[in-house]
Amino acid sequence: MSLSMGRQALLPEHPRPLLFAHRGCSSLAPENTMEAFSLAKQLGAPGLELDIHLCKSGELVVLHDDSLMRTTGLDRPVEDCTWDEIRDLDAGSWKAPQFSHCRLPLLQEVLETFLPDLYIDIELKTRRAGADPLPEALAIMLKSFGKRAEGHISVSSFNPLALRAFKRSSERLGLHIPTAVIWCDDPELPSYLHHGEGRWISGCDYLKPIHNKVNRGFVTLLGQLGRRPIVPWTVDEVDLARTMLQLGCEGLITNRPQDILPVLKDVSHG
Repeated sequence: MSLSMGRQALLPEHPRPLLFAHRGCSSLAPENTMEAFSLAKQLGAPGLELDIHLCKSGELVVLHDDSLMRTTGLDRPVEDCTWDEIRDLDAGSWKAPQFSHCRLPLLQEVLETFLPDLYIDIELKTRRAGADPLPEALAIMLKSFGKRAEGHISVSSFNPLALRAFKRSSERLGLHIPTAVIWCDDPELPSYLHHGEGRWISGCDYLKPIHNKVNRGFVTLLGQLGRRPIVPWTVDEVDLARTMLQLGCEGLITNRPQDILPVLKDVSHG
């Protein structure tokens, strides 16, 4: 069955090039924490990128990995834990001792704090092929934010089925949120999705390839002819940023907004 919703424009009210601080300013503060997001805003980043999981008690938790181990030391999947078990975990000491006060935030807190001042790309972290509650839970939350969310939120995932489910839930709720499929050559991603094939399954509106996939032919075929904006990740070097923008990418995702922001200003004033 094809999706009845047409293509959604990618954050049309926001100036180009777009810039998303990857998990916040994750080069200087612990990723996916309020501290990293606040620092990105202080540095002048216009957008954030973050990751969400649905925990056992139903809250949308901002976390990249399936497991809590790397950033909190708790060797358990986030989906198997309640928010009461997660909320007081130290999510900063792994980065540096001075960040021991950092905690994992809920998506609700991030949206309440930063919308509509910043635009936010929310990545759905799920491996499920069906019966997945995460996409609809996100759609319901975004609906509750009303005008604060629409025009300031995009949703992405490596999982094209999750994106498709989110798009259907959004359509049912009357939301207009652009979506993007993400891809790279990581062996954890099925090989049949290594070249952006998820765009057909998901019915997505823009593309988030790893930066080394992007060249002039790619931009022409998938971007211009495919009529989808391209926002590559993770672009941390100044020369690479310039190259991606010269090729026609509409935005960048970076761990180092402190380095990449001047490049965007040069381009926008050029």
